[in-house]
Amino acid sequence: MRDATIATLYEQGDSPRVDRLEALRRWLDATVGHAPYALAPASADASFRRYFRATFADNARPSVVVMDAPPDKEDCRPFVRVAALLQEAGLNAPRVLAQDLAQGFLLLTDLGVTTYLAALDAHNADRLFGDAAAALVQWQSATRDGVLPPYDAALLRRELELFPEWYLKRHLGIVLEGEAREGLERVFALLIASALAQPQVFVHRDYMPRNLMVCERNPGILDFQDAVQGPITYDVVSLFRDAFVSWDEERVLDWTIRYWDKARARGLPVDPDFGAFYRAFEWMGLQRHLKVLGIFARINYRDGKPTYLEDTPRFLAYARATASRYAALAPLVELLDRIEGRQAEVRYTF
Repeated sequence: MRDATIATLYEQGDSPRVDRLEALRRWLDATVGHAPYALAPASADASFRRYFRATFADNARPSVVVMDAPPDKEDCRPFVRVAALLQEAGLNAPRVLAQDLAQGFLLLTDLGVTTYLAALDAHNADRLFGDAAAALVQWQSATRDGVLPPYDAALLRRELELFPEWYLKRHLGIVLEGEAREGLERVFALLIASALAQPQVFVHRDYMPRNLMVCERNPGILDFQDAVQGPITYDVVSLFRDAFVSWDEERVLDWTIRYWDKARARGLPVDPDFGAFYRAFEWMGLQRHLKVLGIFARINYRDGKPTYLEDTPRFLAYARATASRYAALAPLVELLDRIEGRQAEVRYTF
């Protein structure tokens, strides 16, 4: 079967990519027993992976999702491993129906077409986020040491360095030197120490509305291949301070308290002092938001995907809101003032 929309994703003039499309079709034909199907784009993300939905002409079988992960750029094995962990934890993640790791092809069960990001509104947010928080507590409760890679100091540092390297230097042309660089280093050290001091649990690492699906068993969970064992607040802040949609602080605080209550009731090792937990939540979010500023700039300049840069003002706002509350993070506020051309006017809360 041929589909012009699919072909354009592989750039018809590029012979290696056309060959890859043909290889995917041959593998899928053999895997589904040459049953007639229609293939359409299912989703896109910031990586080199592509996802397609195959629907069968006779409707005799449910639709399936095909992942194409070029093996020279992506490794399917973490996806397969984490999918199994999520299912063992009783969560709703795609099942791997067939795999060809050498070619980078997976056949997955289909969790549908409606993401949290598309469905969320002011009226259903409490219910949907409640489901997501309950699933997160269940995922964290399944933690076993030594199963997933550690979210260690080296990884936290590499992620933070994306901010000065790609966002400041590559995107804005700002090279930090002297006191400005030393100040940012002090902030980085505080954020890393806070992350490492937290209880370490299973971390999805991109647990946000774009990667959660509205399903009969809510939520369906996607894009989990980068999972690690790391700080307990990481997925919480990813969920409530999202890359693509923002909520007012009152609702974020309320949802965070509700998560904290669920986690304590389940016996998870969250800090019994909610104030201390919320500070760790905020500082973890700051680490993530600085990282994502760098990633979105890198995606633009290295990978030729410019749309992600449109969301950088959201991350600057998140970073400023957090840094402005804590005197220890003052060097970052000064840097943000420089980036945005603002006069210094911060009165720190803590």
